[in-house]
Amino acid sequence: MLRIEHIGIAVKDLTASNDLFAKLLNRTHYKVEEVASEKVATSFFQTGESKIELLAATSPDSTIAKYIEKKGEGIHHIAFAVSDIEAEVKRLIAEGFQPISEQPKRGADNKLVFFFHPKSTNGVLIELCQDII
Repeated sequence: MLRIEHIGIAVKDLTASNDLFAKLLNRTHYKVEEVASEKVATSFFQTGESKIELLAATSPDSTIAKYIEKKGEGIHHIAFAVSDIEAEVKRLIAEGFQPISEQPKRGADNKLVFFFHPKSTNGVLIELCQDII
């Protein structure tokens, strides 16, 4: 793993949260993007070498909507940048970590992404990210 790529934060209201994080970080978001397949709208803030990703549900049946209903707003996942996502997925599965899906898929911010279940990572949803070239 190369570094922490971003920390994902589940929010109810993307516009209000963009305003809040702009004040907190003293900078504006650089990108808002919808990931239709996940029923989520995202917003990104650059913070040094890492980012903050705000995630808001675009449908009541999305994973983020269910997460907020159950746990409230807050940290949803930690994402790590990797140079070879398929090799890292195979390595972590061999180490016993529980994958959520079978293959990496296209995510926000021009990334291939893959998630590992919190049950196998001390309660933290882990995302691997690789830049799409």
